[in-house]
Amino acid sequence: MGTRTVRLDEEAEITLNRLRTLTGLSISELLKRGLKAFETQAKGETQRKPYDIFTELDLGEGGYAAAPAREAKMAIRDVIRRKHTR
Repeated sequence: MGTRTVRLDEEAEITLNRLRTLTGLSISELLKRGLKAFETQAKGETQRKPYDIFTELDLGEGGYAAAPAREAKMAIRDVIRRKHTR
């Protein structure tokens, strides 16, 4: 078992005291539970795949596409024409 020295700012100290009063737990127990909770959260975040992140993005209907996939060739031609007529 290790002993750690931790510096807490005033806000963290107030939160810690509030939690001690609310739960009746010791500082050590509160910190242990906090670390466990953060570990669980971190594991969930690191196991996300790129597709999981993509599904959370709200790109609206069609995303950033200039046209539906079935009309892609014509859309590309139009985009190139507009770009070169400037």
